[in-house]
Amino acid sequence: MTTELTADEIRTLLKLEPNATCGFVRLTFLSKQAIAAGGLPAPFADGRPLGSALYFMVTPGAPVRLHRIRNDQLYHYYLGDPLELFLLHSDGTTDRVVVGPDIRSGQRVQLLIPGNTFHTARLIGRRSWFLGASTEWPGVVPADVEIGNLDELAGKYPAVAAELRAIAASVQYVTPTKVIR
Repeated sequence: MTTELTADEIRTLLKLEPNATCGFVRLTFLSKQAIAAGGLPAPFADGRPLGSALYFMVTPGAPVRLHRIRNDQLYHYYLGDPLELFLLHSDGTTDRVVVGPDIRSGQRVQLLIPGNTFHTARLIGRRSWFLGASTEWPGVVPADVEIGNLDELAGKYPAVAAELRAIAASVQYVTPTKVIR
């Protein structure tokens, strides 16, 4: 049945909205329990929810835009095409990882993205959409999200500069400037 679903149907059924970083998103969980101010080291010292989770959908015109989150996050594959991620580590190294269903070929159904890791992603495959989730701990608040400077990061990571620029150029949807978290 999943091959019969379209991106528009999924966006409607799951109530996904355009997002500044991750295609289309809906926050599905924000812990009611919180870590008190001072309970964590900087940059989380002002307190945070214990965790958060969201659905996200990526399409050819709505990729994962270049950004980082202070928090550790775990991507989960649910349906659709594989997602090719580019991770830009603070030590100057990069990783290319595919999140998708073909675990025999090395794709992952989960991927840990360490906090403060700039990343971007695009679809590979034929269905033209990826549906996944991200869980984060501590929970994300808007101050935890930073949009990456394409020129600066392409200069720092020349081995993947062409991919960073191609993904940025593929953005077709006007997304809100406010990060939905």
